[in-house]
Amino acid sequence: MAATAEATLSDGIQSFINEWRDKPGNLIMILHRIQEEYGYIPREIALALAKELDVPLAKIYGVVTFYHFFKLDQPGRNQISVCMGTACYLKGGEDLILELENLLGIGVNAVTDDGEFSIEAVRCVGCCGLAPVLTVNGEVYGKVGKAALPEIIAKHRDS
Repeated sequence: MAATAEATLSDGIQSFINEWRDKPGNLIMILHRIQEEYGYIPREIALALAKELDVPLAKIYGVVTFYHFFKLDQPGRNQISVCMGTACYLKGGEDLILELENLLGIGVNAVTDDGEFSIEAVRCVGCCGLAPVLTVNGEVYGKVGKAALPEIIAKHRDS
């Protein structure tokens, strides 16, 4: 769902806001719900949220930029996350990132021109025994070598 210049909050988000409006930690919970719907926090939606909650836009951006989880730019349709936790890093996580950058022609935190793929480095996905690990749209790939990357990319490009 794309945000428009005169964005309004969807019924689902508006209902969620009404449920959380007076609860502690409401802003973070609402931002999670927005990112769940859009895949990131669109500026227009952040503006609408600021008006709805009667909070400064700077407060919303303060939360969004403090927490690594939130995204300000729309990710690719296929989101590749490469684990850079200690086990994955030692077993070749950085090599996976370099090879993905080469194969896709983009860097970390970027999106391919066709909008199909984005790459991010993450701290840990909790699968240390499968190092090195990457995920594509939440699907875990363990003990990944550089040679497996073209097949993984092709699988998701075609889906």
